[in-house]
This record gives sequence, C-alpha cells and structure tokens, in this order.
Amino acid sequence: MLNGTMEHVVKHSILCSYVLSQPLVTYVDAYPELQNKILMETEQLEFGEHGESIKLLQKKLNKLEYFDSELDGEYGVLTAHALKNFQADYNITINGQADEQTIQALIDTEKDIYLKQIQSLSTEVYPGLTGENVETVQNALQYFGYYKGNIDGIYGPLTKEALITASNEHDGIELAEAPAVKVTVQNKVESEALKAQASNAGEKENAKEEKEEEKKQVVVEGINGGSIVAQAHSFVGVPYVWGGTTPAGFDCSGFIQYVFNMQGIETPRTVSDMWNFATPVDSKSVGDLVFFETYKPGPSHMGIYIGDGKFIHAGESRGVEVTNLDNEYWKERYIGSKRVMQ
Repeated sequence: MLNGTMEHVVKHSILCSYVLSQPLVTYVDAYPELQNKILMETEQLEFGEHGESIKLLQKKLNKLEYFDSELDGEYGVLTAHALKNFQADYNITINGQADEQTIQALIDTEKDIYLKQIQSLSTEVYPGLTGENVETVQNALQYFGYYKGNIDGIYGPLTKEALITASNEHDGIELAEAPAVKVTVQNKVESEALKAQASNAGEKENAKEEKEEEKKQVVVEGINGGSIVAQAHSFVGVPYVWGGTTPAGFDCSGFIQYVFNMQGIETPRTVSDMWNFATPVDSKSVGDLVFFETYKPGPSHMGIYIGDGKFIHAGESRGVEVTNLDNEYWKERYIGSKRVMQ
C-alpha cells in the first residue's frame, strides 16, 4: 500500500493510472523522476516509520554504497546510521534525519553518478555493439528519462536516439560511430603445389609470397559485404513485426530488403523470391545471405552472414540480433547460402 503522502504525489503525476494499478517495485526503477518526487514530498520520512517511501530512501543509500542491509522499509538504526555517514561525507548536519537538504543531496549525487557513466562510456559504445557497457549506458539514460526501451545491452536505434538527446542537454557526451567492418577475402583453394615446393626456408618464403599475391587477385563478385554488415548492425535491437519493413519493426525479409535498399540494391520482398533471385555459393562470404527452413517446406527465414560463423537477422523472439550458425535450432534448419550479384 502507498502511504497518504505518496498516493497524493502519484495521483498528481502523469503516471497516475498506471502507477496506482501496480506495486511500487514495478515502476520505481523505470521512473526515477517519480521516485525523486516521492522522496521530496513524503512527510513520513522519520525515525520509526515504515513504508515504501522508506524503502526508496534505503535504495538510494544502497546505490551510493551507504546501506548494505535488506531493503525492508524500516527507518531504524541502520537507516539512520547510513544517513549519518552520508551527511558526514557531504558536509551536512549529522543528525541521521532524512530532511530536505539530505534528500536533495542524495538525489544530486545519484544524478551525478549516472551522468558520469554516460560521459565516460559514450565514446566506447557504438551502433551494433552488445555487452555490459551498453547496458550501463542504457540504465543511466533511462534514469534521466532519455531511454524508453528494454535494458538489454544491445546498442540499437533507441539507444542511439537517447544518447543524441542526452548529448544535446549535457556537456561531455560524444557519440561514437561503428568501426569499419574489415572484410578479408580468402582464396578458396590452397595450392598444394606450393606446399610441396617449400622444402627449405627460401622456397617456403617464395611460396608464401606467391600465395599472398594469389589472394590479392581473388575478387568476389556481388555486393560490398562490409558495408552491408555495418548497415545491418545499426538496426540491432529493432523489434520484430510481422510484415514490418521499416526501423519501427522488421520481419526477416523486410529487414534484408531495407538494408540492401539503403545500399542502392533492389531486392525482392519475400524469402522465397530472394531464394530464387540470389546466386548459390559453395563458400559463404561476409554479406552473403543464409537461408533456413522453419515453419514450412522450403526457405522461410533468412539472414546476412557477418563472418566468424555468425549471421544477423530479424528473429521473432528478440528482433534484429546476431546469432551463431552453430546454434542447435538454426543449424538443423540451415539449407544454404546465396549471394546478391550486382
């Protein structure tokens, strides 16, 4: 139950209809500004009190590493002790009370921490990247209300948009671009004759030079695989939408068509038409298409091969993502690779 003051705060917020239908724990992290408003306006933040507002106070103290006990909503000795330690560090009258000055200092300190996280990591994350750094940035962006998506550690369009907004409102936030994708074309057939001739150090060196020259002469006809993959990576995190053909939501073939169209390459709309349109290849290269048989006989799903045994595609469960071809589900359903020729 919300106490009287908290209910008053909530009723006068734009989240009224949603908040009153949910336990506090379901929205407190997602709407930190509401959390801060509640703490500033709640009157029962006094020793001996109990309630959700006290739990919010403990949560902030925990975030700032002053409170490491259970978040029980009890304003007792442990909570008062944590407040005193915080007050001592920030030159506030040491009384263990959650007065206005102390609460404001807690809020300002927390905001500063999140802002510094964005500033320090903004140049290290980029479209298509996944991992803990992206998740940290998403959490911090969500705190300020810039990021509205799921905290999934995937740098997609929503994360980029949130960072742009943050950079416009705060100094020290710079956006990084995705690094260029290096595409190395390997010769399909290794020369056994060169190996046989390399019977001494000199011959081995000659064979190496000839082989390197041979590699340089290999040309893979078709699309620019590196550009295609870099473009595809920028949409990681876009949700799956049946029939979707835009960054608001893709299905698997809509995603492929959109990426290729952005490179000035027109392709058919459906998986089966792409299967018939593209040219079969014996060995996959970066930018080639990989096809799968899923819910019906014949090709019914596809993605773009990005190298290292992985492909990027619009999957029904997680939207645009990178997946390993050795994944048990996809390995069993893989039916071949093809190349779009220009």
